[in-house]
Amino acid sequence: MIVACGHPEPRPQAISLQQPPSNGTKMDEPVSLPLRAFLLDHIDSVAQLEALLLLRREAKPLPLGAIARALYVPEATAAEELAALGVRGLLAVEDEAWRYAPSTPETAAMVDELAATYARALIPVTNIVHGNPLRLRRFADAFRFRKDK
Repeated sequence: MIVACGHPEPRPQAISLQQPPSNGTKMDEPVSLPLRAFLLDHIDSVAQLEALLLLRREAKPLPLGAIARALYVPEATAAEELAALGVRGLLAVEDEAWRYAPSTPETAAMVDELAATYARALIPVTNIVHGNPLRLRRFADAFRFRKDK
């Protein structure tokens, strides 16, 4: 098409509906489906996630107070978070000190994957934790009245 000044009108650029190519950053790497399922089943909060990874990294028992300080939470909150991880087969307590204690080799491998993924994709991992519908259900269930038998 020719416009009034005699020059051809530029053709509009085609719009691509495909995703732009990755820029190669670590944040582009997705969370695997098995890891996503693990997070949904085992982790209710970022404090739990941080506690689990702290004890894995330290590879020695730590007292409750030290863990609470590292997480910047009150000791009562840390105790609740650690107890939940203990029930789920991720931690153990001995002589008032908590340690990393995965219940199976598969669980240990999943926590290893979690540590690696969290190091390179913190926001996607925390988004999964914050959006966990099971976390919300467990929280609501804590307020349910139950009949004593």
